[in-house]
Amino acid sequence: MPDALLRDARLWRGNGQAPLRAEPTGHAALDALLPGGGWPCAALSEIVYPAPGAGELQLAMPLLVRLARAEQALAMVAPPHLPYAPGLVQQGLATQRLLVVDTRDEADALWAAEELLRARAGAVLLWQDAIAPTAQRRLQLAAEHGGGFALVYRCVARRDTASVAALRLGIERVAGSARVEVLKCRGARPDRACAIAA
Repeated sequence: MPDALLRDARLWRGNGQAPLRAEPTGHAALDALLPGGGWPCAALSEIVYPAPGAGELQLAMPLLVRLARAEQALAMVAPPHLPYAPGLVQQGLATQRLLVVDTRDEADALWAAEELLRARAGAVLLWQDAIAPTAQRRLQLAAEHGGGFALVYRCVARRDTASVAALRLGIERVAGSARVEVLKCRGARPDRACAIAA
C-alpha cells in the first residue's frame, strides 16, 4: 500500500514527484517544457487566452485528433463561436466523434462538462471565464473518474486568479505566431514559454 501511494502522480514531495502520466500535446517545444512531456492524463488543464483566435483551439488539436482516431468521444461545451466543421476536418479531426453543447447558462455548461467526463469522454473542452474553485475541483474529480482530459478555456483577465488545474497555459499571438507560456504545472517550475505553429 505505501508503495502504491508513492507512485500516485497526485502526491507532491519535497525532493521530487511520482511519475506523471501525460499525453503529448503534439507541439514538441511545449512538450519539452512540461513534466511528463504533455497534457496530464485524467486531469484538469486550463488555457488562458486574450480573445478567440489566439491559437487556443490549435493548442489542443493534436490531442483531439489522436483521441478521435482512437474512437473516443470528444465534446466542446459553450464555445464562443460555432466550430467550423470543414476546418476541423482539414486538421484531421473526425467530426463524427465531436459533440458540441450549447447551453443556456454557466451552471448548465458545468453540469454538461462534468457529466461528459464522468461518462468517459476522451476530452471535454469547456469555455468558462468565471469558474469557481469548487467547480474546478468537481471537473478534476470527474476527469479522474472517467480518465479523460478536461480543458477549461478562460479569458486573460482571469490569468492571476486561483486555479486547482494541474496545468495552466497562457497563449497569445505575437508577430503572427502563437506564444505559449507555462503558468502552472505539477512537478516543475512554471514561467517558461515557447512558440508553436497555430
